[in-house]
Amino acid sequence: MPKILDGTAIAAAIKQEVAQEVRALALQGIRPGLAAVLVGNVAASEIYVRSKVQTCADLGLFSELITPPETVTTGEMLKLVADLNARDDIDGILIQLPLPGQVDTKALLDAVSPDKDVDGFHPVNAGRLQAGRPALAPCTPAGVIEILTRSNIPISGAHAVVVGRSDIVGKPVAMMLLHHNATVTICHSKTRDLGALTREADLLVAAIGRPGFITPEMIKPGATIIDVGINRITTGEDFELYFAGNAKRAAALAKRGSTLVGDVHPKAYEIAGAYTPVPGGVGPLTIAMLMANTVRAARMRRGL
Repeated sequence: MPKILDGTAIAAAIKQEVAQEVRALALQGIRPGLAAVLVGNVAASEIYVRSKVQTCADLGLFSELITPPETVTTGEMLKLVADLNARDDIDGILIQLPLPGQVDTKALLDAVSPDKDVDGFHPVNAGRLQAGRPALAPCTPAGVIEILTRSNIPISGAHAVVVGRSDIVGKPVAMMLLHHNATVTICHSKTRDLGALTREADLLVAAIGRPGFITPEMIKPGATIIDVGINRITTGEDFELYFAGNAKRAAALAKRGSTLVGDVHPKAYEIAGAYTPVPGGVGPLTIAMLMANTVRAARMRRGL
């Protein structure tokens, strides 16, 4: 039986460690602070951001939720970011994406001070990551490394294949694996004979944003699968494609009207030596690493 890599349990452990760090910093009169900027009224984003704010409260961090209207301009957002950059009580700035079409997202993300860029998106932090220097790393890739190291999955010397080349997951996780002495191959939707490469992977990271894209015949027996994908299934036809005969999933679909599938077909997990489930794998690590980044930013800004 393949080993299930429990992201929920690992995230809980990281949050406990963050809470301990927050208590230690409090003895020095320091309370790390996170500003979360949520534009407009996108239901999914509201739920996600409020979860982050609640987690701050649970762990003892200061947080502030800022909600500009849907009609906000790029200029108004740039002024808001400049104000947050200047505030000493704010160590991390989170801008929830996507933003409305009239806002220049790239300009806005570039305006966040690299020292407060807890999402790790700023080009300065990307450069620091590439150079192997201390940096605020993107939360999901950092979570992937935590899952592997805390689950005692060997990285050094392993052949890691990353499917997906986004700036948010694919590229940074490839760089982190390289820094941990893996031999890394980056693939994407235009890669020729993708299966031939994925079948060579000791570690396979799927982050391409397509449901069930990695099929069983693309997996090396005994490989570790890190499934970053979160795709919502709402139709009976798609359900049969991925979860035929799965009574637990069928009940979830009937109750909620949807269920989740990763970028890896569930049947492919059966061939693996270890894998992250969807849900309950990589997802919970994203918020945990955001909290860890906020505390790290607080320490780095003060030279601790």
